[in-house]
Amino acid sequence: MQQPENAVKAVPTPPRERIRVFDTTLRDGEQAPGFSMSLAQKLRMAQALAELGVDVIEAGFPKASDGDFESVRAIADSVRGPAICGLARAQNGDIEAVARATAKAAHARIHIFLATSPLHRQHKLNMSREQVLETGFKAVRRARELCDDVEFSAEDAIRTEPEFLIQALQTMIEAGATVVNVPDTVGYTTPEEIGALFARLKREVRGIDTVVLSAHCHNDLGLGVANSLAALANGARQVECTIGGIGERAGNAALEEIVMALRTRGDRFRLETGIRTPLLYPTARLLGDLVGATIPRNKAIVGENAFAHESGIHQHGMLKHRETYEIMRPEDVGFSRTQLVLGKHSGRHALRECMSNLGHELDETQLDAVFARFKALADKKKEVFDCDLDALALGMDPESIGPWKLQHLHATTHLGNGASASVKLRHHDGRLCAEAALGDGPVHAVLRAIARAAGMALDIDDFQIRSLSNGADALGRAAITVRHNGRELHGRGVSTDIVEAAAQAALEVINRIERLHSGQSLPIAANQA
Repeated sequence: MQQPENAVKAVPTPPRERIRVFDTTLRDGEQAPGFSMSLAQKLRMAQALAELGVDVIEAGFPKASDGDFESVRAIADSVRGPAICGLARAQNGDIEAVARATAKAAHARIHIFLATSPLHRQHKLNMSREQVLETGFKAVRRARELCDDVEFSAEDAIRTEPEFLIQALQTMIEAGATVVNVPDTVGYTTPEEIGALFARLKREVRGIDTVVLSAHCHNDLGLGVANSLAALANGARQVECTIGGIGERAGNAALEEIVMALRTRGDRFRLETGIRTPLLYPTARLLGDLVGATIPRNKAIVGENAFAHESGIHQHGMLKHRETYEIMRPEDVGFSRTQLVLGKHSGRHALRECMSNLGHELDETQLDAVFARFKALADKKKEVFDCDLDALALGMDPESIGPWKLQHLHATTHLGNGASASVKLRHHDGRLCAEAALGDGPVHAVLRAIARAAGMALDIDDFQIRSLSNGADALGRAAITVRHNGRELHGRGVSTDIVEAAAQAALEVINRIERLHSGQSLPIAANQA
């Protein structure tokens, strides 16, 4: 059938352009106070990031410490899919350390940073503009001799004179950089300002179309995600971010928020990522479990309230049509519309299936251990919920095993007169140590008794308790932070009895200290250079 001459022709929708997601949870995120991870925890997180579909994992800062070097090396050796990146100052020793640590990666990247702003040039580097350009050029050249993929970051780029920033990026492109990154290191910029800067860089930096232009935004003014989106809208094709927005000070731009903003507002951005969005919530939850942090209930995308509706008006609208008050489907970010409930009659197959749905892939040994704890919990509770299963999965960290095991625990509160506790610990060498102690409360008494039994003094910096599930028989998590020989060590315990959870948390710290004394590796806080 012939259409009328004046018929409106359909305008083809332009295809979406693919951007790269550079995840720095294990470097910029992990170096923030309270977020340090052990080698085993970093490996587990890196595998989760690979499954999530990030394009680049910045695994650490190899020159910062032996622990960071080993973490980057282990991730490069075992994690496949994303490029594995290590951070380096513009110094040959740093660059060569990254090259050694990432030698076995299928795709390695060396990430060099050098400050360019007048504040940093004068007060930190004591360098002139010319010295900065020369130092950066030589560093990128050396990195390209060792690796085909080299990223250069102009630290504090936002507060750098635009003309000098243009000159610096051109110089690093000429030296061989394949990615040039423009960081808002102190979270100072605004969306309008950074958008205009990126548009200018795209116009004026010679050779910019031959490399990937990247944005790295901090969140000091709460604008990290907005600034990242403005940079992407004006030519950035790599965005640097972290799960949950963790990082220095107020953190980095949150990966899940950027990804879902691009997906939900595809009509505006015409950009897409390779992120498997149903894994966003499980990945954020895993990170919280590993570092002992709680996802705020009102956190965008992955908070418990992100898809909760209590207002009667909202509930009425949702019953009529979901899109009245939801712009995303909860399933698209990994939430389940129905609460998974297990009980004491549930078997291994059901437990494995539910754990898998929550993002916990267990091998047979891990399943055996979790199943035993699940059965014990199910005997105490009428129902076992998703959050209970998450808590059970916390016990899979191999570093929480021995050498001390808790054999006996008894605690009593004396109204008006404090509390007392007695414990019995068994060491893997056969020693059996029993001790008792008084305290201001049962938790305090238990912590003192465990320290005495193990023959150690605990310098406690922080102790927190929170509920992980619902009801009077809810699981509680105790988290303890201890300083030992200049290190910050974290312990966690989970139980329906909060005193027992505190004992487990203290025991985890005791075991880490003993492994340190015996020469085994412990989590090392990343250098903040």
